[in-house]
Amino acid sequence: MARKTVRYTYRIRVSKRVDNALVREYGLCRAVWNHLVAESRNRHQQRRAFEHADLTTLYMDQKGILRDYFEFGYNEASRLLTMLRHTLVDESGRQWLAEGSAVTQQQMVRNFASARRRALMEQKNQIPTSRRHGLPKFKSQNTSLPSLNYSKDGFKLVEIDGRTRLKLAGGTLVSVVWSRRLPSVPKSVRVYKDSLGHWYASFVVILELVPMPGPPHAAIGIDWGVATTATTVHVDTVTGKRDFSDSYDLSHPQFGKAAAAELAAAQKRMARRRRPKDQPRTKGYARAQREAAKVYKRVANQRRDTGHKWARRVVAAHSKIAVEDFRPKFLAKTTMVKKSADAGIALLKNILIWQATIAGIDLRLVDPRYTTTDCADCDARTKHHLPLGQRTYTCESCGVSRSRDKNSAAVMVARAGFIPAGAEDVRPQKAAVPSRQSEPGIPRLVRERTQESCALTSTHEMSR
Repeated sequence: MARKTVRYTYRIRVSKRVDNALVREYGLCRAVWNHLVAESRNRHQQRRAFEHADLTTLYMDQKGILRDYFEFGYNEASRLLTMLRHTLVDESGRQWLAEGSAVTQQQMVRNFASARRRALMEQKNQIPTSRRHGLPKFKSQNTSLPSLNYSKDGFKLVEIDGRTRLKLAGGTLVSVVWSRRLPSVPKSVRVYKDSLGHWYASFVVILELVPMPGPPHAAIGIDWGVATTATTVHVDTVTGKRDFSDSYDLSHPQFGKAAAAELAAAQKRMARRRRPKDQPRTKGYARAQREAAKVYKRVANQRRDTGHKWARRVVAAHSKIAVEDFRPKFLAKTTMVKKSADAGIALLKNILIWQATIAGIDLRLVDPRYTTTDCADCDARTKHHLPLGQRTYTCESCGVSRSRDKNSAAVMVARAGFIPAGAEDVRPQKAAVPSRQSEPGIPRLVRERTQESCALTSTHEMSR
């Protein structure tokens, strides 16, 4: 049985005392992070000074390994944390950093080293600047949200008065809203606070993947769009019979459009109450900011809830799924960007992949190139690209006419190789080659035109 490491997130209820304790714990971790950022920048400046003076920064250690004087990886950051816990004292001589949990501070060091290593690797590989994550920056008290990571030695689940509670390092007890059972013993937990002030606990657990496929001969092709978010075509893989009904189509919910007026009012209140940067924000501005965050949160929850319900319904009724490998970047500079962003197509695709993975469904991502111009019946390709205003596809070769999106969804199923060869009124299987860009563990298929299809298209063009 396959296993997968996943996160199970739960809402937690905290009192004012526990809230203050968690915020203070994060404040100590934030101080560790800022010291690491300062030390990293200091060593970078020293290295540049050495290089400007034509001095080497390399040396040979006792084991004969060539090292850098100004190297600042995980080991160096851990040694700095040990020094900080013993040297940072207040006026009374109290070691205030050592009062915090060493587990969360060590995890902060681990996160810093990972972020710094990733940024340096992106620079080395010459990743475009717009796609780089950048080196770690200072965390501000006013803008950064609390987030604490606990390894398996820093927390445990305890039974108190018949209820299972989360006990963190330092003796902090947290009440968890157990909306579902944990599938296994958690390996770690992240306790964090969102922009609305709600606390959550995210457990890392091992999930046993139990295959729950739908009918063995049921396949579905999914084409993403703007007017209709998901257009589907149901196909019987034995007979090749296709169902072009709207049974599994997902219309555009327009959650963002419905909340636009409420969001605009909250943002206007924020604009009126905004003060200069050198002055602290007012309570009125904080209230308006919270109202805007509530609207964003509600819209996000609605999109996620609708996506999971639709994806679960699709997965339960099919054993094979062919999905357009939608890339939202190409819509970023068009007039459809606002409506496509409101549809949340990328979120829906990820939810569908997740639901298919845990159910053991054969899901394949199909390259969207030429899916609009190819005919799902005879495999002929139109000579010109169809404009977006033309919503009906008419094949110039066989004369079939149907909805443009429905034809594309049928092409998805054929390209994925789900339709059997020789079925009536169905084109035979075509070679599908995995492309270089694909989701982890999900094959992505690109179209490879055969000699028969090329000859058919050429004959059609010559007849014209």
